[in-house]
Amino acid sequence: MRSAVFHGREDIQVDEIAEPAVESDSVLIEVTAAGICGSDLHEYAAGPIFIPGDAPHPVTGETAPISMGHEFGGEIIEIGEDVDDIAVGDTVTVNPVLYCGECRYCEDGSYHLCESGGFTGLSGGGGGFSEQIAVSSEQAIPVPDDVPAEYAALVEPFSVGLHAVRNAEFSAGDSVAVYGTGPIGLTVVQAAKAAGANPVYAVEPQDARRELAAEVGADETLDPIETDAPEAIIEQSNGGVDATFEVAGIEQTVRDAIRSAKNGGSVTIVSIFEESIAIEPNEIVLGERTVSGTLAYEGGPKSDVEFGAVIDMFADGTLDPEPLITSRIDLGEIVDGFETLLGGEHDEIKILVEP
Repeated sequence: MRSAVFHGREDIQVDEIAEPAVESDSVLIEVTAAGICGSDLHEYAAGPIFIPGDAPHPVTGETAPISMGHEFGGEIIEIGEDVDDIAVGDTVTVNPVLYCGECRYCEDGSYHLCESGGFTGLSGGGGGFSEQIAVSSEQAIPVPDDVPAEYAALVEPFSVGLHAVRNAEFSAGDSVAVYGTGPIGLTVVQAAKAAGANPVYAVEPQDARRELAAEVGADETLDPIETDAPEAIIEQSNGGVDATFEVAGIEQTVRDAIRSAKNGGSVTIVSIFEESIAIEPNEIVLGERTVSGTLAYEGGPKSDVEFGAVIDMFADGTLDPEPLITSRIDLGEIVDGFETLLGGEHDEIKILVEP
């Protein structure tokens, strides 16, 4: 079968690989769609980061080259003999969290923080940029018939946004600012609005992304090229917003997110960074601001907690993935998809690969 395989930095190839075997507790999925994520772009441009390079990953035992793609879903075409909670023909999304099951974090149920953890499609175990993939049955989360099958590929990024909002320190009616409205930033905007944030400011230099942020719920959008966004937010919110989210992954947006939070406010960093950055600690200390990081979403035996909530909100319309989908491409076009997203001057948000 065909699969997009990471061989090294700026070297992804669509290879012919062996079809995956189905174990007793696993399921075989024919992939309907898989999304190109910012993490995939980081790996392509600057990796390996999450992808195991020289040393085998402690959970999968694999090193590059590995199949990529961790935002995906599809139809179950075969199940293992011990699987009885899902069936052939079911549409599923996949929670890609991998974990050891033995460290202190796994014992506490925080599987996504596992000391040896990783993600299917980044750490080995196959990937969603493939015609088929076999995964543990606990990773496969059913998607109801009233949710379009391709939306299964959007459950993962929306779970990132939901997890960030759930971990942030704000309540319904509080003001929020989101720095960066790429795919994950847009999920944060939607999740924050669903949680009752009001108003929501979205800061983004690209015109198309600002427009989309307004479409999915931002009350006001700001272009940081044309205006001092923190200054404008501070002025309009009487000293700063209750909570900010940094979803751009650059030094300036981290500094701006801290600056535009009120004294006593919270700053949640969602991005993955390719390089170290500098911040001004006094802006945190003197304002008693809380700065925290958020990683992915819950995984392990409770892998449907946030994934299930997102699926329910897709079904009832609280969250809408459709505006984020800007292109659909064949697996053979995946490198062009990566290059387009890395190009910067484009209107693309989420490119779905349809193997």
